[in-house]
Amino acid sequence: MSIQSDVNALVTDDGRSTGSQGHMDAKRYLIDRLSALSVEPYKAEAFEIGYHANGRDYSNIIAMIDGTDPDLAPVLLGAHYDAVEGTPGADDNAAAVAILLDVAGKLEPHTFKRSVIFAFFDAEEPPNFLSTSMGSIRFFEDQREDDIHCAIIMDLVGHDVPMEGFEDLVFVTGMESHPGLADTIESVIPFDGIRVLPLLNEYVGDLSDHHIFRVNEVPYLFLSCGIWAHYHRETDTPDKLNYSKAGTIAGFVSSLAEDISNRSLVGSSDGYDPSEIEARYINETLRSVLPPGGISGRNQIDQLVRTITDQFGIG
Repeated sequence: MSIQSDVNALVTDDGRSTGSQGHMDAKRYLIDRLSALSVEPYKAEAFEIGYHANGRDYSNIIAMIDGTDPDLAPVLLGAHYDAVEGTPGADDNAAAVAILLDVAGKLEPHTFKRSVIFAFFDAEEPPNFLSTSMGSIRFFEDQREDDIHCAIIMDLVGHDVPMEGFEDLVFVTGMESHPGLADTIESVIPFDGIRVLPLLNEYVGDLSDHHIFRVNEVPYLFLSCGIWAHYHRETDTPDKLNYSKAGTIAGFVSSLAEDISNRSLVGSSDGYDPSEIEARYINETLRSVLPPGGISGRNQIDQLVRTITDQFGIG
């Protein structure tokens, strides 16, 4: 199976809003796909972990693959599989779901030091967003059986960034959640096929499932290509996506997970400011549109990010 074929299978005329036929079809599809891979249910009984909230039933789909030392806290890779009502949801968020399936399909047991959780979260979109019914919140508070070493969350990762000359950009927030993640970023990039721009999460806020990990001080990274013209619209269809870029992001996520699996990530992030590293990557990546000499320091980064986010969001 390819990322494109998984996206096409998940996108239906009914959409994937919670409780819809398309949502139920997506749930069955994910369970069938995972059943054919070298992964196991996170909980012994099934990939599907149901929960009840606000008078409705929901389901997280959670798989796991063992590392060489399964006693260590696992790395979690996550993306939500529901979509806004009335939208096909190709980029939001079938692309990220398909990337997770691609990573899961290529990872053999006992490859990484730590086990890897593949979390397909329910109920991320409004009206559930940041509420008690949000799937990632219910997983963390009720369904989780392990401490999480680090969470890597994806949302809106299937499209080209709507900025001429910078279509291959991928934004990464959360490096500030632990100093060791800067070492991971510097070990993994440059990554052939995409340009990675690390920024503070506070510039855009908690726009996806990384929220519950951030507020509980779990190290995390959030990947996105930003808000674009088809965000939460009927035009968010599979033909708009860049599948070559999505495939490269799958490799990037796998490399991040492998590196993070080998890092202890002990200690606190209190007082940690990655502005020097951010400025370096901003200067390398956006050199052609920056003033001579580039930028340095948090104040100049703040000003630049305000300019960028006036044009498009990240999440």
